[in-house]
Parts: sequence; C-alpha cells; structure tokens
Amino acid sequence: MTVLQIPETAEDAILAPGVYDALSALIAQRAGARAVYLSGASVSYTQLGRPDLGFADLTLIADVTRRITDRITIPVIVDADTGFGNALNVQRSVSILEKAGAAAIQLEDQAMPKRCGHLSGKSLISTSEMTGKIAAALDARASTKVKIIARTDAIGVEGLDAAFERAERYIEAGADCLFIEALRNEEEMRRACDRFGKRVPMIANMVEGGRTPLRTADVLAGIGFRLVICPGALARAFGFMAEEFLTLLVKEGASKSYSKRMLDFDTLNRLIGLPEMMEAGSDYDRDSKKAAE
Repeated sequence: MTVLQIPETAEDAILAPGVYDALSALIAQRAGARAVYLSGASVSYTQLGRPDLGFADLTLIADVTRRITDRITIPVIVDADTGFGNALNVQRSVSILEKAGAAAIQLEDQAMPKRCGHLSGKSLISTSEMTGKIAAALDARASTKVKIIARTDAIGVEGLDAAFERAERYIEAGADCLFIEALRNEEEMRRACDRFGKRVPMIANMVEGGRTPLRTADVLAGIGFRLVICPGALARAFGFMAEEFLTLLVKEGASKSYSKRMLDFDTLNRLIGLPEMMEAGSDYDRDSKKAAE
C-alpha cells in the first residue's frame, strides 16, 4: 500500500483521475497523477458493460484493486459503494481492500442496491446505521494510514441541510475525509467547505453532465476542496473514442486512416514496460549467456 498524503491545505489539492484497470492506472501515473480513483461506476461500465446500479461486487472491485496496485506506485482510492452490506460486511470489505493495496476506502450512505450519485431515485440508510458502518470500517483497518472516506448522498433525497447534518455525524464517527455528493452549485460547494473543510479534507466529484458544475482543480482548491476526483471521465473519453474508431474500422475495413491517433505497436510496448521486462528476463536466460561466452 502506498500512503495517500492529503495536503494540509487546499492550496495543494490532489487531482485523482478515475481509472478502471491496470492499463488506465499506469497511463494516469505516467501522465503525472499523484493518486488515482478506482471508480465503481467505471468498473461497471468497462468490466460488465452495465450502468452504475450496484452490479460491481466486492470480489470484482478487490480483484481490480490488486491488479492496479501490483502495477503502479501512486496511491489508489477505492470506491467501495455501500461497503457491500451491513457493518459486518463493511469490516470484511475494508480488510480485503486494504490487503489488496487500497490507500483509501470510500463508503456511502445509500441503501442497497445503490445507484450513481448523480441519478435520481436514490434511497438512504439511517444516519445511525451509517455511523455504525464508519465505526466498523475504522475498527477493521489494520493501519490508520488507510483513509476512510464517508460519502453522503442525502442532497438528492433529503436536501442540503439534512446532508450537512449527516456529514456532522459522520465526522463525529471518525471519518478521515468527507464527500458530500452532488452539490448543485458553487454556493453549496462553498458552504460545505466553509462548514467542514477546516476539520476534515473535503472531496469534490467532477462528473461530466452531472449535477455538480465542472470546475478546474485550481478553482476547487480555492473553494476549499483538498481532493478532486474525476471518476468517469476516462471511461467517457474511451467510450467516445472507441465508438468513433470502431465505426471507422468496420466501415473502412482497416485502421490506417486513424493510425495517427493511435499508439503503434512499439509505442504501446514501451508504455507498458516491455523493453525493461525483456532486459530483466535476459538475466535469467542461462543458455544465451553460455552461448555468448
């Protein structure tokens, strides 16, 4: 596990791109990201071809987490949805995800089956049940270096004031970071950061076409957020590109006209580390060494 060092002030807010497999995480690291966010929604989109309606279970999320942490060296923030059940399920989820290398684990207060935080029709568990889940998560982690992120989806169900009251309780329960989902405008974003930002790191969620206005990481830092996530941005970019490319490929029968917008064979192999791996493997090729001698 690589520790997630959240800045003490919002002036140095971390931008964590959303990823969904080892390749996307590796590219994010090479692009200069300081952390990545394993998005449950993006895993559901890419691994299952399904919407974010709670289809990605603990086994799938833990497997993807292990594949990513085996390949990159920056911290991985893991979206664990509702914790996949009650407080006891949360404890199992936290234990498994921590062993898989998660630097931070996010839990939300939706009832199962959950749905994307920017969709309507959500339902919530009680505040007391969620505080119990937070306590269970804190007890289950082997190291306090693993951050527990508490998310509330109450704005779309109970309103802003109720969401703030839930947030107060989640901080009291010991959450390391606070994520108030689907803030609807910059005024609400500022109110949230003004009220909670000096006590715990605040997380901003940027969803293209979602309910929260899109702002740059610098602007969000100025509002008071210390961690900015873009969970589905890469999956949406990939979907746009893949549809465009595959339509062209089927129509033209070849990829030649698209090739300038692709990584060629050698470039992709360099990206994923083939030259270094081949060199390392040659150290164990005893027959070749003998022949060279």
